[in-house]
Parts: sequence; structure tokens; C-alpha cells
Amino acid sequence: MKSFLFLFQYLLNPRTIGAILPSSKNLAQRMMDHIDFETAEYIVEYGPGTGVFTDKIIENRRPHTVVLLIESNQEFCRLLEERYENEENIFIVNGSAEDTDKYLNEYGIPYIDYVVSGLPFASLPKSVSNTILIKTKRLLSDHGKFITFQYTQFKKRFIQQYFERIEIKREFRNIPPAYVFSCSNQSTVF
Repeated sequence: MKSFLFLFQYLLNPRTIGAILPSSKNLAQRMMDHIDFETAEYIVEYGPGTGVFTDKIIENRRPHTVVLLIESNQEFCRLLEERYENEENIFIVNGSAEDTDKYLNEYGIPYIDYVVSGLPFASLPKSVSNTILIKTKRLLSDHGKFITFQYTQFKKRFIQQYFERIEIKREFRNIPPAYVFSCSNQSTVF
């Protein structure tokens, strides 16, 4: 059912969905490998879609960790609201990651420890990507990380304009295989 919904939404909105199938559980785990759940107070997810990454975040987070999901697709948002209605400290916004600062203010979130992103930067307009990355960098805590995946390394140089360090790992167990970018402004090794 989720795969059908995902495919249908891709056909309607290919630029904002970015893939014909949801991410694999293997890719989700590879993304989570970059999060220290023991210290994470605030996690934001851009473009959670059907919740593949969200499930892993909820599975690993501490109960008081606040998770803010920002999803622009109304159908995905409805699915997420139904799916996580009984979860504590989960907030779901039907909106754009361009407005992350506004949503943080609305929910009293002072900063972000981790951003997990499923956004298709390769197909988003450059101005939208710029706004999202500028705000993300500004809103991350000193030791915060921006974790995203892309199907190619084409956007690496673009993302490096905003983050001093990028660690890249390949996940072959996804259709198609993907690169996980763990980005920070820390000068120390991850």
C-alpha cells in the first residue's frame, strides 16, 4: 500500500518526490548510523514521505527526544499523522523545509541536533536548495549534523558550500543504490 501511494505521488509530483520507490530499510539504517541517539534532543526530518527513516528514528530515540517531521506532500502528511498519532514528542508539519525556522519557533525548539533529509536536491530548484541549506546550517547546534542521501555525488560540491565536512558512504542495498552524506561544521573527525 505504501509503495503504491509512493509511486502514485511520484507520478503526480516527480520533482518533489525524486524516486519511484520508498527508501530501503538498509538505507534508513545507514542514515541512522550517523546519529548519536543518546545525546540527541531535537531531530528534524525533511521529506519523510511514507516514514521509512521516521520509523528508524522513533525506534532508536529516547522518549523525550523531540522529532519534527516536515512534509510538503499532503497525502504523505495524512499518512504520517495517522501512523504516528500515538507517539509522544512527534510533530508533523505539512509545509516546506524552507520554513524550518518558523516551525522551530512554533514548537519551541531552540536548535537542531540532527537533520535527516530525504529531499531530492538534484531536482529541487537551486534557490530552494540554497534557502534550505542556509537555514539548516544556521539552525544546527555546534555539533549538529545534516544527513542526506543522493543517488549520485553530483550535488557534493554544492552541499560543500555550506558544510566544512562531508563523510560519504555508499548503500548498495537500495533501489537505486544511494550515497549517504553526513555533513557537519565540526573540524574533528566524525
